[in-house]
Amino acid sequence: MSHYVLSHLRALEAEAVHIMREVAAQRERPVLLFSGGKDSLVLLRLAEKAFRPGGFPFPVMHVDTGHNFPETIAFRDHVMDALGERLVVAHVQDSLDAGRVVEETGPRASRNRLQTVTLLDAIAEHGFDAAFGGARRDEERSRAKERVVSHRDEFGQWDPRQQRPELWSLYNARVGRGEHVRVFPLSNWTELDVWQYLAAEAMPVPSLYFAHEREVFRRDGMLYAVGEHMRPSLEGEEPFRAKVRFRTIGDMSCTGAIESSAQTIADVIAETAATRVTERGATRADDRVSEAAMEDRKREGYF
Repeated sequence: MSHYVLSHLRALEAEAVHIMREVAAQRERPVLLFSGGKDSLVLLRLAEKAFRPGGFPFPVMHVDTGHNFPETIAFRDHVMDALGERLVVAHVQDSLDAGRVVEETGPRASRNRLQTVTLLDAIAEHGFDAAFGGARRDEERSRAKERVVSHRDEFGQWDPRQQRPELWSLYNARVGRGEHVRVFPLSNWTELDVWQYLAAEAMPVPSLYFAHEREVFRRDGMLYAVGEHMRPSLEGEEPFRAKVRFRTIGDMSCTGAIESSAQTIADVIAETAATRVTERGATRADDRVSEAAMEDRKREGYF
């Protein structure tokens, strides 16, 4: 008798596809959150595995800070055109114009935290009752506290003390009026798993993930790309050219680069396997504000 043995990637894929199908069956108006980055690219491929040859039973939504890398926005639009699915874009600038949030000022100002209000307003406007996200438990310590299906109250807030059990891969996506759930199909994936899956699926990824030469400057121990919304302004900050890549491609104002020579996915996999620092710990300034920075934002409704 022959035995079929799943590889660890196909086992993770099967689990994630099961999660997406279960939640899509339970909820009336889900949405898939897409940033253009590697994790949300994997979510798109998993949605294809779960629902093709039909269309997705939900739209795709990007929360645009207005301070994203231009390469990310161009890649997002290319991917969505090829996919043929509906894209909803929620703009932080609209929240600013409506007086829903206030622009931060100063050299370390960022629109990253402002995304929370824009996201919650978009969920309320479209009546979304479930939001798929690409968070992984190895990203940051507060991510590891969260369930696969994470309940949010009528204010979009998360209470880590009020989480639902998930025994035997049974997921409870029930919500009350005005509530919703965040769903994380990649909860059991690591950064290395994501890159190995991208390689196995031969998926294109943004060029920012590969080593390239660009103008950067150093601030608070991190390398920032010089751009329209991010420039050296503090004493001792001088721009210089370096060969860098990005492990995460969020808002330019809080996303740092790492010096690297990795120019292929195989190179990135080797580099990722050797690192001992999480991607957010190494390259996201907003997670350095305090020991509980991410958890505080998640309680308020952040991704």
